[in-house]
Amino acid sequence: MPVTPFASDLAFLRSHTSPLLLGTAPGPQIVVAPEYQGRVLTSTVGGESAPSFGWLGRAAISSHARQPHMNVFGGEDRFWLGPEGGQFALYFKKGDAFDLAHWQVPEGFDWGPWDVVTQAAAGVQFRKRLSLRNYSDTPFEIEVNRTVRLLAHSDILVALGIAPAPAVRAVAFESWNAVKNTGTVAWRPETGLVSTWILGMFNPSPATTIAIPYVQEQETRGSGLGARDSGLGPIVNDAYFGKVPADRLIVAPSAILFRGDGQFRSKIGLSPSRATPVAGSYDATAHVLTLVQYTRPAGATRYVNSMWAVQQNPYDGDVINSYNDGPPAPGAAPLGPFYELETSSPALGLAPAEEHVHVHRTIHLAGPEADLDAVARAVLKMSLAEIAGAFKAPSSR
Repeated sequence: MPVTPFASDLAFLRSHTSPLLLGTAPGPQIVVAPEYQGRVLTSTVGGESAPSFGWLGRAAISSHARQPHMNVFGGEDRFWLGPEGGQFALYFKKGDAFDLAHWQVPEGFDWGPWDVVTQAAAGVQFRKRLSLRNYSDTPFEIEVNRTVRLLAHSDILVALGIAPAPAVRAVAFESWNAVKNTGTVAWRPETGLVSTWILGMFNPSPATTIAIPYVQEQETRGSGLGARDSGLGPIVNDAYFGKVPADRLIVAPSAILFRGDGQFRSKIGLSPSRATPVAGSYDATAHVLTLVQYTRPAGATRYVNSMWAVQQNPYDGDVINSYNDGPPAPGAAPLGPFYELETSSPALGLAPAEEHVHVHRTIHLAGPEADLDAVARAVLKMSLAEIAGAFKAPSSR
């Protein structure tokens, strides 16, 4: 897809909604939309004709009409709750089949504005009350307090743990998502738990590869012939929408590589035993390295399972997900196309008035490949040559 200038995306958004612009030109800026559930729609490193990094659902935005199943407004950081599928699903009504015809994003975080509580030059806080009922007919009363903040250069250096070369330009932001149980009953595993789920939608291209580091097996007892590995389980879950073909998914020694071309509907996930605190992608044509970081509570192992089926282990879910859009069936139109980088909180067994905060951070770095390579090696544990060269020929799919 051609790169859209940030100024063009901002003009389009201002013609259809009333976005909030954080940051000052010609420096880094982000666009946040109260009307679209407080999501970060797009961002830029700043400057004349600077690219816009977020994928925008222009058809949904310009229609001003609620769409079936999901309002595909796009955006680099949007708030959802999990699980999507299973006996505790929030996206399917009790008794419905787990298929696309019955899938529906709950209205509270799919349609309608969220209240602006406070606003400053580099941050804004939103609030929303949600009343939900899961597939097992368990009710949930929830208050969400969501703060979006544009990060300063010093924050970026701390987040990366490395100072990018002077030629690298950056924009970074994070969302703090506080979910509170405002009901009178504690949330229990037997009747269903929810999780905070933050998803970022980005512009696909034939030259975009997603790279997700993973925890490798380690010897945990003894040495030599008596040693046993740590039994971490499968490295990647690629069964969401059918097994991902080998020309689209590679398990390299230190990271999972997944195509972000928006041409084949597929999804992958990493379990708590395999996930690290970071995921990323690299567009080798635009020379843009994107990194996503998130909070991971120490010792957390229980994550909701969003597979579209009644599950034997509903809390054996993934921490990090990546989705590559494409036609859901031959001849059908894709949702986007786009690709996504997603993170989730643990399953939340909250008592009344208790809350949990999940932080999701997005960093875009644009500049010479040699300079970006140093960051990729430090954060993703792979060189850009390894990432960009994983899928040499564009897929024919």
